[in-house]
Amino acid sequence: MQKYWGVLLALTVIASCKDAGSEKKDIAQNLKVIEAPEVNERFGFNLDEFNVKLDTVRYGDSFGELMQDNKVDYPKVLAISENFKDSFDVRKIRVGRPYAILQSKDTTAQAQVFIYENDPINYTVIDLRDSVKVYRDKNKVKFVQREVSGVIESSLSEAILEQGVDYNVTHNLANVYAWTIDFSRLQKNDKFKIIYNEKFINDTVYAGAEPIEAAFFEHNGKPIYAFAYENDSLKSLVDYFDENANNLRRTFLRMPVEYGRLSSRYNLKRRIKYYGYKLRPHKGTDYAAPIGTPIMATADGTVVESTRRGGNGKYVKIRHNGTYSTQYLHMKAQKVKKGEFVRQGDVIGWVGMTGNTGGPHVCYRFWKNGKQVDPLKEELPQAEPLHDSLKEEYFAYISTYKEQLDCIIYPKVLIEEEDEDLLTLNQENGTK
Repeated sequence: MQKYWGVLLALTVIASCKDAGSEKKDIAQNLKVIEAPEVNERFGFNLDEFNVKLDTVRYGDSFGELMQDNKVDYPKVLAISENFKDSFDVRKIRVGRPYAILQSKDTTAQAQVFIYENDPINYTVIDLRDSVKVYRDKNKVKFVQREVSGVIESSLSEAILEQGVDYNVTHNLANVYAWTIDFSRLQKNDKFKIIYNEKFINDTVYAGAEPIEAAFFEHNGKPIYAFAYENDSLKSLVDYFDENANNLRRTFLRMPVEYGRLSSRYNLKRRIKYYGYKLRPHKGTDYAAPIGTPIMATADGTVVESTRRGGNGKYVKIRHNGTYSTQYLHMKAQKVKKGEFVRQGDVIGWVGMTGNTGGPHVCYRFWKNGKQVDPLKEELPQAEPLHDSLKEEYFAYISTYKEQLDCIIYPKVLIEEEDEDLLTLNQENGTK
């Protein structure tokens, strides 16, 4: 009898296990995958918890008025302006900058959080709930490497911009080669290749270009590689070096404007018809450029003059060391004052037509040991070379970049130009 009940119990257990398994299988088949709802998050807040107002700072807007329009009382606004100047100076909100106001969802629609976008990546949060908190944060940024190449037909900027590339890339490339290439004298069919990173917010919103990582420029048939490398880890100084570890930077820029046209050279034997062909030496080098074009200091130094005088018009003179000084004439306006220390590449004024001048340009004068000389004929001293102890690591670092640059293909030549070349060749060979 016990055996009978034991067998019956066992069969019952097996049956129930089968039923349970079958039931589980049926349930599993009928189950639907329920995904967790996506959180509408931005700036570290769930935006669905607020009424969200997105706008940009307009002319006449002030932080105080924006807050009072959104029902934040004056004492709290005053506390923010006085206690958080280091984190957020309410006087320096700029026209055109985006901002977000997160309002409560109740009937008061009072501002709970104010978010000011300092730039596409950085933003400042003013949390108005309870005790005020002010802090800075960043959007998540994705970096995407990009390769660009081009053949110059008219100008560097045109060759780059026609490919839909950020203008700042043109500026960056000009800075990389500022000491080795005179960009006012580029030749047709000069070529370039660039490797750099583009920044994107939320995978899609373009947020600018990073400094160039590696480049190649063929100017007048001469190839020049450039690789960014940290020469001084303690100071975090990055310079550009060629494939032989030579520093491309020199102590002086070749010209004080990025894209000016060389309109008149240093010439001690110049004679001018207007003055009856009398000898009137020109001890400067003129670069024609539109009025308002930034003028840059060609080297580090101290401003010794920033004034206006006679035919020089408005000008700035900089003493770089005991050997070299430079002067920049005919400015529309100066940006620096006597006694200021300026760094190479700093804007010190803008191209104008003050003084004796027939058109907008900057007259660039260059002194060596107290004597004016032709800067284009000077062998300018090179910047600090790469330390010998770093060279082995440098060559290993650039090998991949160099191979990548060599593999980049230039854009195809226009078919019309190819046809013209073929026609010329056929004519020379006496064929049709």
